[in-house]
Amino acid sequence: MVMGRPEVFWVLQLLFTVYLCKGLYPGSEEGWQVYSTASDPDGRCVCTVVAPARNLCKRDPRSRQLRLLTEQVQNVSQSMEVVDLRTSRDLQYVRDSEPLLRGVDGRLHTYVANPRTLTAKGLQELKGQMSQLRPLLSVVEQYRLDLQTLATLRLELLNLSIILTAIQEEIGAYDYEELQQRVLLLETRLHSCMNKLGCGRLTAVSGPITVRASGSRFGSWMTDAMIPSSDSRVWSMDGYYKGRRVLEYRTMGDFTKGQNFVQHLLPHPWAGTGHVVYNGSLYYNKHQSNILVQYHFRSRSVLLQRSLSGAGYNNTFPYSWGGSSDIDLMADETGLWAVYTTIPNAGNIMVSRLDPRSLEVLQSWDTGFPKRSAGEAFMICGTLYVTNSHLAGAKVHFAYHTNSSTYEYTDIPFHNQYSHISMMDYNPRERALYTWNNGHQVLYNVTLFHVIRSDG
Repeated sequence: MVMGRPEVFWVLQLLFTVYLCKGLYPGSEEGWQVYSTASDPDGRCVCTVVAPARNLCKRDPRSRQLRLLTEQVQNVSQSMEVVDLRTSRDLQYVRDSEPLLRGVDGRLHTYVANPRTLTAKGLQELKGQMSQLRPLLSVVEQYRLDLQTLATLRLELLNLSIILTAIQEEIGAYDYEELQQRVLLLETRLHSCMNKLGCGRLTAVSGPITVRASGSRFGSWMTDAMIPSSDSRVWSMDGYYKGRRVLEYRTMGDFTKGQNFVQHLLPHPWAGTGHVVYNGSLYYNKHQSNILVQYHFRSRSVLLQRSLSGAGYNNTFPYSWGGSSDIDLMADETGLWAVYTTIPNAGNIMVSRLDPRSLEVLQSWDTGFPKRSAGEAFMICGTLYVTNSHLAGAKVHFAYHTNSSTYEYTDIPFHNQYSHISMMDYNPRERALYTWNNGHQVLYNVTLFHVIRSDG
């Protein structure tokens, strides 16, 4: 590889699939793909950052052995439970029959000692008692069979012990819990490495991953976009008109299954679907106004309201699909943003950087792109990306770079599987696009092109 300059620009093209690595979404191919490095004509190193495939363990022969052992242990456990239940039942029957046994034994001893006491009536009674004791024969026979079963189970347990010992010797000194901790540590280091890589330019969008089908045709769903954050909650807001109910799920797995959720009833209804959760608060557009609202989930209270000066509302300047989508709030690696339009700038998209503590506009840019011609928009690393449609055949068509106040037309296609996207937001924590597509909650992976400057 040519390195003719004291400073080398390392160009990394990252295929981020963090959420797949977490194993949260059904129907997805878990794990990351591996690519080799190469050198471009200018001598720069071009490579792709990868992570180990989580399903590697599933392909390990030892994993198959452990699954078989687990099944055998379950079978042995079930057999032992059956034997235990049957033994308990039969033992109770023997205990209940004990008085009758003692009575028969006493009468037999009496008749043996003095045969003259045996009368026809006494013999008839003795026969009746013996008939009542006859089921004990089957109980004794079952005991004999159960002893054979227990001997077989003992042999199976001995074999399992031998196999487990062999696997333990093969694996070495690390037990499962320690290995799991090592995997978690490596994942943490991987995420830290990814965050250090910083920002990049969008070059591709993956195929869609449908997480769930729920709600109406329009809506929004999200996780906290703040970096760093260990918050695993998921929020869902169905509809775009005068909604107030926010569902909060404990984890992505719970959201997928539709379980373990609580409800927040907002004091003010929302408009559109351009909501965002940032650092534990929901930021949204108040219905029939250009007022932005900060609702804090933990305290269940409104912390802040502020008007976005001059911003259109109530379907004055919506996206192409309508739905009161005049004001779109979003977050990326650099902070909190508002995408909207004002009358003085002739309906072109304005993008403003917001202070999340005061909702004050810090800086604004006029992109020159007409908002009514946009299907949806999202921010990545300070760049606004705009789609040309919300319908089938949509693609990322336009990009505005706030760091240089320049724009470019792009051609980044993506599969609009359900043909009507009413929400599309980038989450910098997951490096993924969250979309609400015709009553389906869908994720897209993104490929980012990075230029990182390093010495030597």
